[in-house]
Amino acid sequence: MVVRLLFALFLFGTGIMTMSFAMRGYPVDKTPDEVGRFMIALEQTGYLIFWVGLFKTVTGALMFVPRTAPLAVLMSLPYAFNILLYVTFFAHQFLAIGIPDFAACAVLIYCYFDWYRPLFQGPSLPKNATSREAEGASEAANAL
Repeated sequence: MVVRLLFALFLFGTGIMTMSFAMRGYPVDKTPDEVGRFMIALEQTGYLIFWVGLFKTVTGALMFVPRTAPLAVLMSLPYAFNILLYVTFFAHQFLAIGIPDFAACAVLIYCYFDWYRPLFQGPSLPKNATSREAEGASEAANAL
């Protein structure tokens, strides 16, 4: 629960920050480093940074609610993986943020794996299904 709430706070806070950067521009030095030049290029190309921030904010908000937390964790996985790749190959100075960000997402996926398990199972039959219905269901599953 602690990891979920901290990750939710992180996503919600950085989502709002990202949306504000999209509206006001990125704070970069007059002589930007590689990361600053990348952020300026994102801003100039019209990259959907506002929508990324909105997605992070919504995902973080959903993670505060226990009922929607497993869905929010899955929604945050592409973002967390992208940040891990970004800090690993491009912005090494942010490894202290990117690695725990991805680790929190991975730990939460592990914790909610029982919730995801039905996604990987085949179709289930009601307990009172007859053998003919069971045969039809297995034929339908094999056809897929």
